Amino acid sequence: MVNDAGGRDQLLALGVRNVPVVSKGADFVFGQNLEDVAEFVGLHGTGHTPLPPEQLIGKWVNVLRAVQRYMRQIPNDRINERVIPNRDRSLRLMSHHVFRIGEAFLETAVDGVEYAVQLGSIPPRDGTFLTGDEIARYGGTVIARLQQWWDGLADKSCRQKVKTFFGMQPVHMLFERSTWHSAQHARQLMAVLERLGIEPDGRLTAEDLAGLPLPERLWE
Repeated sequence: MVNDAGGRDQLLALGVRNVPVVSKGADFVFGQNLEDVAEFVGLHGTGHTPLPPEQLIGKWVNVLRAVQRYMRQIPNDRINERVIPNRDRSLRLMSHHVFRIGEAFLETAVDGVEYAVQLGSIPPRDGTFLTGDEIARYGGTVIARLQQWWDGLADKSCRQKVKTFFGMQPVHMLFERSTWHSAQHARQLMAVLERLGIEPDGRLTAEDLAGLPLPERLWE
């Protein structure tokens, strides 16, 4: 619907305000859970097997620690530059968002807050997180809270259901989604460092990211 002039009107007619959405007539399903989409269009699953939770926590923490390192490499006088020229989003906002994804997950998984569409995109207050080091230190608090959540989790199957804007979903689904979301931005930050002529400190490897349903393209 993004490139369809009448797409917005079609979306509003369905009574929804968030994308992506897959629709057939008056029926629709949100596109956040690809297994739901596959079932909606008559397929028997996507063919993707999610990593078990005990592997996800290791991969997510590894990704977030990498982003900490990368942010400490970003010159402070470049932190308000756009990540890419055609999108009005600064390095400061995107890198804060990487860790905010983790906070949003915890607010839903631990505190019972509904995972709203913008929950993971709440920006930092004006005058805060102005340097890469400040953002990296913020990331450290999120990593510690995630590890504390995992270590104290009685049922590590993560089959418990939580409320999201696209329906009740297993914690496992949101856990995986949050992990690959952070990982995709980590890939983008490595590309930004390269563009600045800086070798990323400890590149994430194909093995580090294996098993995560990442977009094929870097800027999707």
